[in-house]
Amino acid sequence: MKTITLVKTVLLAAGVAVAVAPTMSMAKGQGTRLSFEELDVDKSGEVTQAEMQAAAEARFAKADVDGDGFLTKDEVGQEANNRATKRINKMFERRDANDDGKLSADELRPDAERIAKRFDKVDADNSGGISKAEFDAMKKHRKGRGKGKSE
Repeated sequence: MKTITLVKTVLLAAGVAVAVAPTMSMAKGQGTRLSFEELDVDKSGEVTQAEMQAAAEARFAKADVDGDGFLTKDEVGQEANNRATKRINKMFERRDANDDGKLSADELRPDAERIAKRFDKVDADNSGGISKAEFDAMKKHRKGRGKGKSE
């Protein structure tokens, strides 16, 4: 039972990290992920460096509310708040089963089958628990994938 609680805690932390990641990447100048179709503006079936640069410039221009060619903390914060608000709204659309504008613990409870699959994937030796080495391997595997980098 303690192992399940640990996994829930780990998955909750990962979920929070995913929600915060766009803010972090905006602060680092990385922006949010775009789909291939959004990047392939000329619909050639290939994304060119020019298209990638244009997308980055468009994201910058959108965040540069006053159009002065610079991003202030307020502008970056506002862009992050806009994205956070959209994510929160989507979360409520998916999770608020009774549409009361509030999320109960039951509505936020992760899918047990999904947790079990993720747990089994991390529990490489099938011991029924996650060792420090398995936990560290999971963190290493997740680094660089926009899923809550740590250490």
